[in-house]
Amino acid sequence: MSDAPEPAESAPESLFRAPPLAEQERMVEALLFAAAEPVTLGEMAARMPHGSDPAEALSLLRRRYEGRGVQVTRVGDAYAMRTAADLGFLMAREQVEQRKLSRAAIETLAIVAYHQPVTRAEIEEIRGVSVSRGTVDQLIELDWIKFGRRRMTPGRPVTYVVTQDFLDHFGLESARDLPGLKELREAGMLESRPPEEGDPVDTRDPDTGDMFEDDAEASLDDKADDVWDDED
Repeated sequence: MSDAPEPAESAPESLFRAPPLAEQERMVEALLFAAAEPVTLGEMAARMPHGSDPAEALSLLRRRYEGRGVQVTRVGDAYAMRTAADLGFLMAREQVEQRKLSRAAIETLAIVAYHQPVTRAEIEEIRGVSVSRGTVDQLIELDWIKFGRRRMTPGRPVTYVVTQDFLDHFGLESARDLPGLKELREAGMLESRPPEEGDPVDTRDPDTGDMFEDDAEASLDDKADDVWDDED
């Protein structure tokens, strides 16, 4: 009878071994493709098998989609699949634009985007005029701005910042990617010259919070149906 020790049994494979990286890449692709909104790395990790590395899988996926008609784009702290910027014209469709943001709303939105986090008092100081509560509330309702942290100053004023939906709408990764003054003027977002004598003056009540320019040819019935009517 041999006294030699019996060979040790091999350790069982881990039940939580992560799938191959190629499979993880497919998982990330599926998550982004099916998601209605941009997905963060934390949300990916919560759905993928234990031990997965969504950041590495995402990096591989982004390289795979480089130069394709659809690309993996960063939106704030999240990621989404978007049509390549140079092919956006294929998705464009013509439609009648009935309403547009008022100058006051555009200025307020621009100040928040370029100076965030910013308080209402700071917005008014930059604009040089008071900001109606209605304009800010409606920008929040559009989900383009949101409340930020309160300032650690007397009164603890609330601040405003732009949202991820704002970044996504304008194809930006972060507020650092906002265009400069030249690009804004070329896009018609800023006046290229100061107002001159004889230019039309905005005589609307600043407390009404009207966020949109009224169509001069709109009928009274159309105005009564306006979704932003103060009576709603």
